[in-house]
Amino acid sequence: MTAPTGPVEDTFVEVMGGVCTPVAVVTAFDGDRPHGTTVSAFASLSRQPPMVMVALDERSDLLHIVRRTRLVGINVLASVHAGLATRFAGKGAEKFSGVDWERCHGLPRLAGTSGWLACDVVDLVLGGDHTIVLGRVVGAGSRPAEPLVYHRRSFGTHRALDAGGVTAD
Repeated sequence: MTAPTGPVEDTFVEVMGGVCTPVAVVTAFDGDRPHGTTVSAFASLSRQPPMVMVALDERSDLLHIVRRTRLVGINVLASVHAGLATRFAGKGAEKFSGVDWERCHGLPRLAGTSGWLACDVVDLVLGGDHTIVLGRVVGAGSRPAEPLVYHRRSFGTHRALDAGGVTAD
C-alpha cells in the first residue's frame, strides 16, 4: 500500500487541520537532562487500567529517549500556555531554560499546567512516520483551566456552549 499523494494528501491535511486537538508537552529525562516536545496527537485510551496514547515523530530525539527509558510525562497545556507550546515545538537543547519545572515520578513536570500524567510505556506502535506511545498512567495531577487547543494551524481555546448553542460563561 502506498501513501496518498497529491490531492488526497492535500485534502487529508486540510481535513485534519479542521479538527481541534489538545496541546501537550511530552517530557522525559536523558540522564539528568530534561527533554520535551509539543504534540497535538494525544488522547485517552482506557479507563481500566488508565492509559493514554501519544504520537511522536520517528525522527524525534524524545522518541529515542522514551524507547530507552520506557517513561513519558504528559503536560496538558492551558489556554495561557501558547508560548510554552511554541517554545517546545522548536528544536534545541535549551527548551527548559527559564521554564519553571520539577522532577515528578522521575519525569520533568512543567509548573502551572492544567493536567499532568506520568506514564510507564506499555507498547510502541509504528504508524506511518510516527510512533504511537501507549502509556499506563502511574501518576496524575489536575487543576481547572481552559484548554489550549490547536485548530487550523493556530492555538486557541474552547468555551462550553449551553443547549441553545450560546457560550456558557
